[in-house]
Amino acid sequence: MGWGVQLKSFWEDQATSLINGTEFARLGIRPSSEEEAVARYLQQCHDRGASVIRIKNKGILLSKKGFSTNQVYDYLLHQQFLIKQGKKLYQEERIEKRFAKITEGDLILDCSVEIEGDQPQAIESEGDDRIRMKGSYYDRLSALKYAERWWDDYNPAFHSFDVDCTNYISQCLHAGKAPMHGYPDRSKGWWMKGSSWSYSWTVAHALRWHLSGSKTGLRAREVATPDELVPGDIICYDFDGDGHWQHTTFVVDNDEKGYPLVNAHTTNSRMRYWAYEDSTAWTPDIKYKFFHIED
Repeated sequence: MGWGVQLKSFWEDQATSLINGTEFARLGIRPSSEEEAVARYLQQCHDRGASVIRIKNKGILLSKKGFSTNQVYDYLLHQQFLIKQGKKLYQEERIEKRFAKITEGDLILDCSVEIEGDQPQAIESEGDDRIRMKGSYYDRLSALKYAERWWDDYNPAFHSFDVDCTNYISQCLHAGKAPMHGYPDRSKGWWMKGSSWSYSWTVAHALRWHLSGSKTGLRAREVATPDELVPGDIICYDFDGDGHWQHTTFVVDNDEKGYPLVNAHTTNSRMRYWAYEDSTAWTPDIKYKFFHIED
C-alpha cells in the first residue's frame, strides 16, 4: 500500500496479532463491533483446533480526498489467510470495501463500509437474457467451479448488486443446472428469464422459504446440523434471530472436522468458516438453516 504507509503498518500489526493468537491492540481505530468480531474469530479458531499461520494483505485504492494533514481513503482490502487445522491446510480469502481517515500522519479510523447480508425486500433491476434451464439433475461440480471462479468478481452476464449474496448463490445453482420453476410470477418458485427473475433469486429471505417448501424445480432437504452438508449445499442466516433471513452462503469444502467452509458475496469471501462468528453482523441470537440441494 504505497499510498498509505499508516494503513500498511496497521494491517501488518493486525496480521501479527492474529498469527500470534492475540487480540488486536490498537484500540479506537476500528469500531468496537469489528474488535469484537476479531475476538470471536480467535476464539472460533481455538475451538476448532485451527490457527492462522500466514496472512497476506493487499490494498486497492478507490479514492482519496482531503489535504496533506487530513486525508480520507476508500479502498478495497483483499486478505488471504493460510489456515492450519490438524493435517489440513487451506486458504481463506475475503475482499471488503473499507474507509480510513488519517490526520496529521496518524491513522485515527479504519472501518468496513459494507453490510453483511441483505434486507428481506424485493429487488427490482434489469436482468440478463439467459434461457430458463429444465431438468432435475443438479451438477455439483459445475456449481462448485462457478462458485470458485466468481467468488471475488461479478459475472458480466448477470446484473450485480451492492448486496449480492443471494444473487451469487443463485448463479452458482444455475451453473449446476438446478431446475427453474414459477415464471413469470416473481413471488413464486425460483427462476430467471430475460429481464426479470423471482424474488428468491436475489433476496435471502425469499430463497430461505423457497428452499423450505419447494416441491417443484429447485428443491432442497433441510438437515439438522452443518456437518451433514457437502459442497454444493446452502446455508441461510438470520443474524438477529428475528425471523428475517439476511444472508446466504455456498458450501465449497469441509474442514478437518467435517464442518462447512463457504463462499459468499457482499463481503466477498472464500473458504470462510460457516458460523460467521467473525462477522460484525453476528449476534448471540443468530439462527441458521442448513439445506442439502436435491440431486
